[in-house]
Amino acid sequence: MKKTVIVINGSGGVGKDTLCGFAAERYRTVNYSSIDPIKALARQAGWNGEKDDRSRKFLSDLKRLTCEYNDLPTVYLIGRCREFLAGDAEVMFVHIRECEQIAHFIEAAAAEGITPLTLLVRRGEGRTYGNVSDDNVEGYDYDLTYRNDKPLEAAREDFLRFFEENIAGR
Repeated sequence: MKKTVIVINGSGGVGKDTLCGFAAERYRTVNYSSIDPIKALARQAGWNGEKDDRSRKFLSDLKRLTCEYNDLPTVYLIGRCREFLAGDAEVMFVHIRECEQIAHFIEAAAAEGITPLTLLVRRGEGRTYGNVSDDNVEGYDYDLTYRNDKPLEAAREDFLRFFEENIAGR
């Protein structure tokens, strides 16, 4: 399999991390999120890792500010892409929630000679969190969509089949 960068997105709780784990059973993968450097800043400001609505909004607002100030999330992710290209992993999952940040990352990656695929994961009806990052994930025109609505073991085989047919075979 050639090296593949996949921007993965979906509402909270749809199983993105679980699906990435399934792919890691078959492929050498790495996972990065545009929120990783923001969480480091948030910890310095007193955030303790909570995933409640208030904390999610804080992280979303902080991310928006760093995007405007110095493009920290994209700079961070492009650095991880360079490491990925130099390393032995086959698949890099990039977690980005905001549609405009997905588009911006795709543009920045293209400047590096990278053409990421975009993947939306859905399951049931998405809930509202009250922040731009989580509530607008459907607003991007994704390359692929995966419906994660099966029990865990069936989802493993279904997603790996989907991955083989739509991603690994490209």
